[in-house]
Amino acid sequence: MAPPAAPTAPHHRTPLFLPRRAAATARAARAASLAVRAQPNTAAASTSAPEPPEKFKPPPGFKVPEPKRFEIKSGQQSSVLGALLAIPLRLGTGVFVLGYAPRRAFSHHPRVYVVYNSTPADLHVSHRCAAWKVKEESKIGQCKRPEKPIEIYEFEGCPFCRKVREMVSVLDLDVLFYPCPRKGPTFRPKVLEMGGKKQFPYMVDPNTGVAMYESDDIIKYLADTYGDGSVPIMLSLGLLTAITAGLATLGRIGKGNSYTASRIPPQPIEIWAFEGSPFCRLVRETLVELELPHLLHSCARGSLKRQEVFKKKGVFQAPYIEDPNTGVQMFESAEIIDYLKATYVLYQSS
Repeated sequence: MAPPAAPTAPHHRTPLFLPRRAAATARAARAASLAVRAQPNTAAASTSAPEPPEKFKPPPGFKVPEPKRFEIKSGQQSSVLGALLAIPLRLGTGVFVLGYAPRRAFSHHPRVYVVYNSTPADLHVSHRCAAWKVKEESKIGQCKRPEKPIEIYEFEGCPFCRKVREMVSVLDLDVLFYPCPRKGPTFRPKVLEMGGKKQFPYMVDPNTGVAMYESDDIIKYLADTYGDGSVPIMLSLGLLTAITAGLATLGRIGKGNSYTASRIPPQPIEIWAFEGSPFCRLVRETLVELELPHLLHSCARGSLKRQEVFKKKGVFQAPYIEDPNTGVQMFESAEIIDYLKATYVLYQSS
């Protein structure tokens, strides 16, 4: 990999010396940046009236599926098994948040159900199973949280990108991912324009003005800025980390790498997911191949974002998506993949 580039201000940062009107315009542009995709330069501006924005809607006959725990859809077994290969190779990195610690306590309620609760002093998620109560604790409540989502340009099949995604799960961060599959026409050129190289991953932190290449540098930056400064051992072994991250892609080799022509919506799809889940990986492969920007709400074991979904939906599973472009909210990885393809693939096969 090339030497790390010096941190630079991201392309969308608003200078302090702008006049009031210009500053307001810049702030409005920044607010819209999550909702507008990068467009390749055109040879000349069109003199005709602008076309109305494309409207997106769910596919005909679409019904939101009922969430089913621990169920694998028929025909999905081999895909899930291939995605599972990464867990032993990476020793579960990306499955748990920073400082994850389950604790067991006796409960007088011998039925199976899930309870999520928290207090400011002791952030935790509790599961009750039979006569035992398992409380999941972490250090995330002690760590600084970014006010704005960090932006990362990457693609699923890249082992260096995987390392950064694992750190995102460990630190329980919200990240706006811009997928850069091979031959992708939108975000790969944008990375070249911003940083001078088509190299991935590329991170922009609008909270600090830092922008950088190099997975190890990004991981260290995230640990120092939004963690306790420590890096998990499986992300700090140098060449061995790179080798095992590469081997972790073999079970799904070729998936999440290449571009499929798609219609990019005005707003990013929101997804609750984490790197250690094979079901989340299958959905992210599709998001990357279709070059769909997505706002990841990381929710590895120990994350309080699991509690947020549980309160809203009455159940927690990952992945879970909310598509602001169509209003669809749904669980179930296989059905999410079908929905994304039916809604956003440009040339549907007959």
